[in-house]
Amino acid sequence: METESQQVVFGKSLIVPSVRELVKEPITKVPPRYVYQQQDPPTVAAADIWLQPVPVIDLHSLLLGDSMGFELEKLHSACKDWGFFQVGNHGVRSSVLEEFKGEVQDFFELPLEEKKKLWQLPDNHEGFGQLFIVSKEQRLDWSDMFFVTTLPVNARKNDIFQRLPQKLRDYGSLLFRNEKVSRDHLKSNG
Repeated sequence: METESQQVVFGKSLIVPSVRELVKEPITKVPPRYVYQQQDPPTVAAADIWLQPVPVIDLHSLLLGDSMGFELEKLHSACKDWGFFQVGNHGVRSSVLEEFKGEVQDFFELPLEEKKKLWQLPDNHEGFGQLFIVSKEQRLDWSDMFFVTTLPVNARKNDIFQRLPQKLRDYGSLLFRNEKVSRDHLKSNG
């Protein structure tokens, strides 16, 4: 049973320019807010991690398999040492993932006027923009992002979710159905 809507707030973020729009203008150097001056050069020991493959977590084994403990240790190590990981054996067909990837690429290619309809507001972290920008002097990542909460459904902000292109909303609904099936499966087998 779903509870009433819960607000997910990561804090406020200042609105910043779109990198995709910045690169459309002729520039001769990277704007200063995107340049990090005092970075330590990589060391040989730190470079070793890049020679290893990205950790892959087997979701089926993590949730239901006999090797749950091993997979949990891999997950812990991936989070601690890498900060990210790839998920495999999740049950989503590769054709669905490729189609979704194409939809996301198309979404980021929308004209600026269409994106502005989905731009972050000063009191809302969801939409096009960047997160955790708290000062006008803060260094920025050379990227554009779009943040939207899809799950749990009771945390979803329907005003922004309903303005997404239909196919992306359909994927959000598909994620919800798959998450519910997985949750129900775990309850019945756990």
